[in-house]
Amino acid sequence: MSKKGKIRILIAKPGLDGHDRGAKVIARALRDAGMEVIYTGLRQSPEDIVEAAIQEDVQFIGLSILSGAHNHIFPKVIELLKERGVRDIRIIAGGIIPDEEIPKWKKMGIEAIFGPGSSTTEIIDYINGIVN
Repeated sequence: MSKKGKIRILIAKPGLDGHDRGAKVIARALRDAGMEVIYTGLRQSPEDIVEAAIQEDVQFIGLSILSGAHNHIFPKVIELLKERGVRDIRIIAGGIIPDEEIPKWKKMGIEAIFGPGSSTTEIIDYINGIVN
């Protein structure tokens, strides 16, 4: 648990990707670790994700993308948060993101990217390390 209360994270499946098993596993692991998790479900637009994150007063948005749509989704979510003046919501991502792209995304504002094979413990430890 965070020094400021329970950690709140929104887990989102943007775009047309219909595979949500990984997102659900992460959501459950984060809940089991004591975090409040809001899961948006499948096929969410960047606008829906940002609006839900603001309404739910989360500290993190976790984007799960397996479809290759990250080139559209990541910049749009970052842009929408900036347009709304939101500076205190951190973005993490998981899914199929080419290793050579990770430095570019981190520079743009995606704080961490967890690819296939990342453990739930690794993700939980990362989030807890930032907040605590």
